[in-house]
Amino acid sequence: MPSEKKIKVVEEMRQLIDKYPVIGMIDLYKMPSKQLQSIKKELRGHAIIKMYKKRLMKLAIKKIKKKDVDKLLDLDPKEPCLIFSDFDPFKLSKILEKNKSPTFAKAGDITKHSIIIPAGPTPLMAGPAIGELQRLKIQAMVKDGKIHVRKDKTIAKAGDEINEQTAGLLKKLDIQTMEVGINLLGAWENGTIFKKDVLTIDEQEYLNKISLGSRSALNLSIEIGYITKDSVLVLLQKGFRQAKALGTEAKIFEKGVVEDLISKANAHANVLKSKTIN
Repeated sequence: MPSEKKIKVVEEMRQLIDKYPVIGMIDLYKMPSKQLQSIKKELRGHAIIKMYKKRLMKLAIKKIKKKDVDKLLDLDPKEPCLIFSDFDPFKLSKILEKNKSPTFAKAGDITKHSIIIPAGPTPLMAGPAIGELQRLKIQAMVKDGKIHVRKDKTIAKAGDEINEQTAGLLKKLDIQTMEVGINLLGAWENGTIFKKDVLTIDEQEYLNKISLGSRSALNLSIEIGYITKDSVLVLLQKGFRQAKALGTEAKIFEKGVVEDLISKANAHANVLKSKTIN
């Protein structure tokens, strides 16, 4: 028999799921409390963040008739938490991403990007630290009392797990390669789950693709002579040039052509005249 406290928690969750148009599953793994409070403050009035046990989430979601909202449970966060919002999933994701901040990598972290130790001076004084760099196959030397890296060295690739040795060296070099913040795994809206890989698309890259698609469509419509409001002016200009060229070639004395015929004849006459004089 569930306790009265659990019953209240499930009912609270059910009401929130029923009230808000967007429900997201977030992962608070390694999320500092101070930063969490700061984000909650920024979202105030538009989103509520609540941490529940996954078992209680299942009980609450079973009571909801919203289509496929239960699929949020498949996202499998390490520290599950629900966010309820009136922002659309993309705006919500953008706000959460904006509030992430850089931090030092720890042993066990999975890097999203390749980690490169750049060539040049480091903040490390000459001493045992040079051995740490060499153990990671980083070419180093001492110059002006400090350790210098001879050339760029990739010490981890995207998807690699950071070990203790690498994490320690990155901290000594003051290189922050990880981000800390709320990790939105997915958000439900109108029966659709928008996962992280969709929510965190590069906006500029997306706009560039739309622009490229628009230009390609315009070029295709012009090439095949398909009239649209965007292509009609270009097609008219193209048709006019082609008709004029045909009229000039066929020596058709029509308005818009005769001027070119006279100009062409005049050019030929000048050439002939110059040859006769010579």
